[in-house]
Amino acid sequence: MSSPEHAPTPPTRERTRRHSWVRVLIPVVLILVWLVGAGLGGPLFGKVDEVSSNDQTSYLPESADATQVQKLLGEFNDSDAIPAIAVFVADGELSESDIQTISDAVADAPSVEGVSEDVSPALTSEDGKAIQAFIPIEGDAELADAIEALGAQLRDAAPDGVTVYITGPAGFSADLVAGFAGIDGLLLGVALLAVLVILVLVYRSLLLPIVVLSTSLFALCVALLVVWWLAKFEVLLLSGQTQGILFILVIGAATDYALLFVARFREELRIAQDKGTAVLAAWKGSFEPIVASGGTVIAGLLCLLLSDLKSNSTLGPVAAIGIVFAMLAALTLLPALLLLFGRAVFWPRRPKFEPEVVAEEHGMRKTGLWARLAHLITKRPRIIWVVTTLVLLAGAAGVLQLNAVGVPQSDLVLGASEARDGQVALGEHFPGGSGSPVYVVVAEEQLQDAADVLLADDGIDGVTVTAADSPSGSATVTADGLEAVGPPGTAAAEPTVVDGEVLLQGTLTDAADSDAAAATVRDLRTQLDDLDALVGGVTATAIDTNDASIHDRNLIIPVILVVIMLILMLLLRSILAPVLLILTTVLSFGTAMGVSALVFNGVFDFPGADPAVPLYGFVFLVALGIDYNIFLMTRVREESLEHGTREGVLRGLSITGGVITSAGLVLAATFAALSVIPILFLVQLAFIVAFGVLLDTFVVRSLLVPALAYDLGRVIWWPSKLWRRGRD
Repeated sequence: MSSPEHAPTPPTRERTRRHSWVRVLIPVVLILVWLVGAGLGGPLFGKVDEVSSNDQTSYLPESADATQVQKLLGEFNDSDAIPAIAVFVADGELSESDIQTISDAVADAPSVEGVSEDVSPALTSEDGKAIQAFIPIEGDAELADAIEALGAQLRDAAPDGVTVYITGPAGFSADLVAGFAGIDGLLLGVALLAVLVILVLVYRSLLLPIVVLSTSLFALCVALLVVWWLAKFEVLLLSGQTQGILFILVIGAATDYALLFVARFREELRIAQDKGTAVLAAWKGSFEPIVASGGTVIAGLLCLLLSDLKSNSTLGPVAAIGIVFAMLAALTLLPALLLLFGRAVFWPRRPKFEPEVVAEEHGMRKTGLWARLAHLITKRPRIIWVVTTLVLLAGAAGVLQLNAVGVPQSDLVLGASEARDGQVALGEHFPGGSGSPVYVVVAEEQLQDAADVLLADDGIDGVTVTAADSPSGSATVTADGLEAVGPPGTAAAEPTVVDGEVLLQGTLTDAADSDAAAATVRDLRTQLDDLDALVGGVTATAIDTNDASIHDRNLIIPVILVVIMLILMLLLRSILAPVLLILTTVLSFGTAMGVSALVFNGVFDFPGADPAVPLYGFVFLVALGIDYNIFLMTRVREESLEHGTREGVLRGLSITGGVITSAGLVLAATFAALSVIPILFLVQLAFIVAFGVLLDTFVVRSLLVPALAYDLGRVIWWPSKLWRRGRD
């Protein structure tokens, strides 16, 4: 028997008190750190437009013709102004008085703040029913405000019966600015409200939804803080589209990770009376699936760095930063909040301390939807996964109807558009490409050769060359040479030469964003190739963007599949299971795209889709959809180590069913919120991802994967030790 002096010393009151202080101090410090970060990032929500750009040309590869031409324009024109076209249309022929009134209004346009002095004279159409004028908007002006003020002034000055439109590149850019205007407020508000409603319905608690949403919102604020400053120092490019995706992705992912942690915490509270012990156990159980899930998404997003398009390559790191902070918030801020609140966070449905009941259940509930579904799978696993696969394949067949080769600029914004209406009116009375010319940069000695190619093309209405000594700043090019534009007797102009090159402008007969205009530009590039000419402009930019987007799609999708498969192999210590999971996710993506194509064409009558839509849909559906398979299969593997594979499948399904379904509903709701922004790309992406996530949640993860895994048994873990030594 040991002597009393060698007996273990019981914990003193001082040590207990110190331990309690530590347990309180750590979560308080973590919460304060996140509060400071959120306090710094929160005010930036209204300032994102200060560091973002929606100019398509700035996202093209440096090597693209349109990019090189855009850089040279400033040297020829000495201006970064964005051209707007004012179109005045009357029902009948305009009188001399009407024409003079409109001409005076156009001449007075520079009095509007943000409008350049270089306003063109008013040009009357051949039918005498319309007038157009080119009115540049200063590059540093608030575009939307300048367009609105210009339109208001011209309408006030226009004669009765004359309708005024502001269109052209500046008009369409203003439409985009207006379309993205709701990102900071409307989009975020709708997403948070949708998540709040789902959380209240699922948990029937008042405090828990606030704790989870706070975690997501703090993650977004800190992510925005980092992204904003990186964009400020031009390390990253930020656009309205990227901003909207960042907001939705962080809210959805952070909430999903939080739900996984909360579910594990609730489990632990049933077998641990101490809330600190429950938080620690939940953290250990959640760490691997959350890090694996977030790591998979980050790896998929960073594959976008391989993109030629900067709009894609910059989305990768921006969204990856958001996922990093979503994970950090779920693994630091959320545990701190749960440690402070304990069981009270679930009020009024606090989980009971009932280790005897848990022991009797053997960790697996015997009743409820997921228990019944697990029982169904034990009876007909092969029939379930075969029938499910056939149904998904039938849905995937609709992908043949997907038209993802690009959409006209005039269709990028949904709903009413003055710029779109103005372009239609312009095309009825003037060449459709007025104000959005084809730019051709060619060596000075080959000016006439290049002009002859343009003049011979039916898609070109006229050709001019930049000429500083001409009264209008340009000279008309004919088959016989240059003709200065100006009053009678004006001397012949000389073209402006920059580094031995001149700038030609060809007026398109068709609207700049039409298929006919695109065909014209492609033909010109082919014919001018021997002259080493660069062809740019609005139409060329759209062509280069679509071509680069198709290249990105064909390159990045296979790379993402390989990267995610390797991550799954490391996580599950298996080869067969990751291959099957990837195949089921790809099948789910194909079905989502097929159904979406049918809905876009038959229900919404969309004009088509951007080539980047399938790429973005793939990145988010595969990277995020695989999350639910990770949540499920990591738990299945954990249970299989103790109970065998088939029992592990059933236990994993019944235990994770509720939390994964809740997570899927939350993620689908947050992405669906993108549809409140009237931008075609975002609305299409919202439908594809929301539908695809629901498909993954309720069909692939609930039926296909469990039934397939149950049918295969332990062979699914091939060639790991669990396959060799495990049991079915």
